[in-house]
Amino acid sequence: MNQITTISEETLAGTILIVDDQLPNLKILANLLKNNNYKVKKALDGESALISINKEIPDLILLDIKMPDLDGYEVCNKLKFNPKTKEIPIIFISALNEVFDKVKAFEVGGIDYITKPFQEEEVLARVKSQLTIQNQKKLLEIERNKLILERKNLKQEIKQRKETEAILYQSRALISGILTSSLDAIAALEAVRNPRTAEIMDFRCLVINPIMARVFNQEPEDLIGKLVFKRFIYKNNPNLFPKFIEVVETGKSLEQDFNYYYQEERKWYHFIAVKLGDGFAITVRDITVRKHLELKLKNLATKDGLTGICNRRTFDETIRKEWKLFQREKTPLSLIICDLDYFGFYNNFYGHQMGDDCLKKVAQIMEDTIQRPGDLVARFGGEEFAIILPQTDQHGAITVAKRIQEAIRLQAIPHEQSKVSDIVSVSMGIATMIPIAESNPDILIKRADQALYSAKNQGRDRYFIL
Repeated sequence: MNQITTISEETLAGTILIVDDQLPNLKILANLLKNNNYKVKKALDGESALISINKEIPDLILLDIKMPDLDGYEVCNKLKFNPKTKEIPIIFISALNEVFDKVKAFEVGGIDYITKPFQEEEVLARVKSQLTIQNQKKLLEIERNKLILERKNLKQEIKQRKETEAILYQSRALISGILTSSLDAIAALEAVRNPRTAEIMDFRCLVINPIMARVFNQEPEDLIGKLVFKRFIYKNNPNLFPKFIEVVETGKSLEQDFNYYYQEERKWYHFIAVKLGDGFAITVRDITVRKHLELKLKNLATKDGLTGICNRRTFDETIRKEWKLFQREKTPLSLIICDLDYFGFYNNFYGHQMGDDCLKKVAQIMEDTIQRPGDLVARFGGEEFAIILPQTDQHGAITVAKRIQEAIRLQAIPHEQSKVSDIVSVSMGIATMIPIAESNPDILIKRADQALYSAKNQGRDRYFIL
């Protein structure tokens, strides 16, 4: 029998490799992570890091960008081109006074970045977020392996049932005992045909176990011989009924997932239907727990851990998708990149907890201000946010920028250390393009970033259009 590997608590804790040519930085990060129960490995340069990873693959890498010989970009690039290491999440490390190409960092495969000097809360939050995603992936892989094994067992069980089809009709008492003890919902149905055309009109219930009967809110004996199948299917998923007819007419089995609301709760199921005489047998398994795990993983992978809005990965995927779409439609695509003015001073004065609360408030303000379903607000990095505005020209983008600035002003979040206002304010860079095949969304991002730079140079607390 196949064995399913389980994940121990030690595995879930996570192994982190820190790569930095500066010993003080290594010691600071290593002590911080060890004090929070993480297993830590260290490397002083890119080559040592690659050798270490080849011996033991870590769960997460904190990678300094500026290093001799192999810099962080090159190390990341090598890892992403290796099938064995391409899935390792990489958080870049960069000093505030160093030139940091954010677009290049994400293009080579980085998923986040932190800046020196390190802020403990930020480091721990970003590490925890990425390790949580990795752990959820591992748990999901285990669940998928279990499902594969269960499917094999289920197919074998159905094969055995088909081989004993004659016994099924001759020994109702024996079959009833088997069905009653099964943890899956099981039923056998007979085709009801039009006497003139011989077309299948419905299916009559021949055998049904208690779990399947529970779906209809009835007892098994009350369903035997009844025509309830078509009405139930058309109520929940009418596209399935012709597929069940095809099972009977062609002998080809049907296997898929479906969901519906049972007692005000959304439930997911996996079923297999196989031909049985002039009808079919169906086995249904509850996979709600696995689906909830998949949805949780999807949410972790697409949302920013602090603010709850879309993260940088979702932003990158969305803007590339919109770019391709509007190439065909020849319609404008606008982008606004926002930066909280003097937010470093805010953090230093009020503390990082208040800083996190401020970022959450601003993110929520932007989410509430954006009105169209197709618009997207994402955390771009640190105190930066990005807003994708499909089918929006320059005038429309300016209108959105003004609404956001006004909404933030109305919140009147105190900021005594700001040099432009006594409340939190925001600088914005606006760029609008009609996507063309010869270009790519990186151009739009770069223009919006340059516009933001100009807005800051002109005094902040304003927007600039490029």
